Amino acid sequence: MATSDLPDLSHLSIDPDFYLFGSGFLFSYVSFIQFQVMLAISAYLVVIPWFQFQVILAISTYLVVLPWLLDNNSQGIGPPENTSEFPTVPIHIVTSASQLPPEFLDPPADKQIVIGLDCEGIDLCREGALCVMQLALANAIYLVDAIDGHEALIQACKPALESTNILKVIHDCKRDSEALYFQYGIKLNSVFDTQIAYSLIEEHEGRKQSPNDYISFVALLADPRYCGVSYLEKEEVRDRLRQDPEFWTYRPMSEIMIRAAADDVRFLLHIYQKMMLKLNNKSLWHLALRGSLYCRCFCTNDNEYADWPSLPVLSEDLIAEGYSPEQEILSILNVPPGKMGRVIGKRGASIQSVKECCGAEIIIGGAKGPPDKVFIIGPVKQVRKAEALLRGQMLDF
Repeated sequence: MATSDLPDLSHLSIDPDFYLFGSGFLFSYVSFIQFQVMLAISAYLVVIPWFQFQVILAISTYLVVLPWLLDNNSQGIGPPENTSEFPTVPIHIVTSASQLPPEFLDPPADKQIVIGLDCEGIDLCREGALCVMQLALANAIYLVDAIDGHEALIQACKPALESTNILKVIHDCKRDSEALYFQYGIKLNSVFDTQIAYSLIEEHEGRKQSPNDYISFVALLADPRYCGVSYLEKEEVRDRLRQDPEFWTYRPMSEIMIRAAADDVRFLLHIYQKMMLKLNNKSLWHLALRGSLYCRCFCTNDNEYADWPSLPVLSEDLIAEGYSPEQEILSILNVPPGKMGRVIGKRGASIQSVKECCGAEIIIGGAKGPPDKVFIIGPVKQVRKAEALLRGQMLDF
């Protein structure tokens, strides 16, 4: 098209400001539309997913997080894991002897009963008060409340705890035995100490242990050969005890107290059965003897244990086999004031060297005491050698 063909618009009079206003209005309107579109896209991409996330978070908090927090505030981390294969048994809180099973109160003379045993208290030892004594039988767990049941309840348990017809399965009996002896006059007898049994089995199977290699109860539970249970709650209870040493004194007992006390014994009979498959007659005799010596360990008196039950003797079967092991003894070495540091050495180096040299068990009272004695357990020759080495460390040069 030629320029001359275009219509002549020169006669029209249009204000230039109109163009400015019109273009500005058009620009603003387009910008507004663009903003609305961007806002809609942002809502779709950001706001709506954010809102959906908040809804999901709220539902999760209500269904999962809130109950978990409430449970932790009142009960701790939770029960041991991987316990599905262990049957659930009733738990009885005992404040009267009439609530205990008759076969425990009056042990039968014609058969042996096996029970799990543990004790809880305030820094449990000769002076640290016993608060709860746990008993695990095949069909129930009994939490014997020493606070609400008072001394009469614990004294009602004395015949069973001293009886040879009730085998008490326990892990590290020393402090429990000490508390029972000094607070109630009970001489714990006939024990199957799983800590000692573990060491005997390891030795029999050719796995050498260091003198300080005492397996903890938590580690024993985790061992798949005996239990295979993860017991994280035990550490939670220990943390609570460090924060509040009076933890076991509160009544009524909280759910975490009941659960923790019960779980300390509910697996013992299972572990006992697994260990019995690995122990021969010789190992069982050593286990019984060392268990008796461990029960006496911290229970020092002036009559050299004359009022305690006799130590186990070799069975007729072992005698017939010609088995004649060296006698094992408990020796208590008095340490003069100011000399315990020399016995122990820097970071325990001195006492560790003696253990490695002689092979005997050497135990010190530590913070719970007695602070001036060293306890040595083992065959006579090993014990005498340990005594000589320790006395040498006390000498002034």
